[in-house]
Amino acid sequence: MAKLDLEWLAVFDEVFKTASVSKAADRLGIAQAAASTSLNKLREHFGDQLFSRTGRGMLPTPFAQSIQPSLRAILFHLEQAHASHTVFEPAHAQRTFRISMTDISEIVLLPTLLNYLRQEAPGIEIDIEKITSDSVRRLQDGEVDLAVGFMPQLDAGFYQQVLFAQNFVCLVAADHPRVTERLSKSAFSRERHVLVSSSGTGHAIVDKVLDRAGVQRRVALRVPSFLGVARIVAETELIATVPLRYGEVMARREPIRVLPVPHVLPRYNVKQHWHERFHTDPGNVWLRRTIAQLLGGTPQARV
Repeated sequence: MAKLDLEWLAVFDEVFKTASVSKAADRLGIAQAAASTSLNKLREHFGDQLFSRTGRGMLPTPFAQSIQPSLRAILFHLEQAHASHTVFEPAHAQRTFRISMTDISEIVLLPTLLNYLRQEAPGIEIDIEKITSDSVRRLQDGEVDLAVGFMPQLDAGFYQQVLFAQNFVCLVAADHPRVTERLSKSAFSRERHVLVSSSGTGHAIVDKVLDRAGVQRRVALRVPSFLGVARIVAETELIATVPLRYGEVMARREPIRVLPVPHVLPRYNVKQHWHERFHTDPGNVWLRRTIAQLLGGTPQARV
């Protein structure tokens, strides 16, 4: 076979992941015309169209799908070889890390991380995206560098590190007229609650445990995330059952009180997860170590 340019493979890989020549060019830092030229050369090399333009973007042909694993493996091994000889210097690095996070991780981690980066790594940029059903694939394909939060769906097949153990508490307004120093079981059932329906993060364990115990809650409001829960609690008579670290952070910002949950709820581990393709990448290693230090992580493991 004729000589195969490695830049062509990088373009193929990005178009395969993004279904877009322009997005592939942006991610590779090259002109769109250069990406199109590389793709045309690759088409000529293999004698196949490789990608066809559709209403859903540039989709791979059957032949492109068949060769993608082999080409991805070539790029992976080249990345590994390059990483083993690369020194990451955070003070001088210019890099964007993409992190999938739960909404609670945004509140608990992001301000601390950004303040640290401003001092120690000013050239580092962070792109945050929500955890979704597509997060597993995005980690596998390299579209996301790291995932942080309580995500049981990522426990298998990924490297992971426990950052801290978490338990649940209740939030009530500081001037709540009926709940004072403690929250009794009867008051927990009697008072109205705000519930978070946060898909993909595992916080539904509260509902499951309470349901199994036969505990009834008067649900007055359901919201899709934790971002506005503390403000809602502060300005109403609603009660919220939330993770401890979220409660501690928000109690410093809002006129609310943090009280023990009057029912036994399980503890759980908040972790950071990453795919094996980034395991030895110096920048990713540095980012993981930094987050673990900021949040008090334990030694990493793979399950």
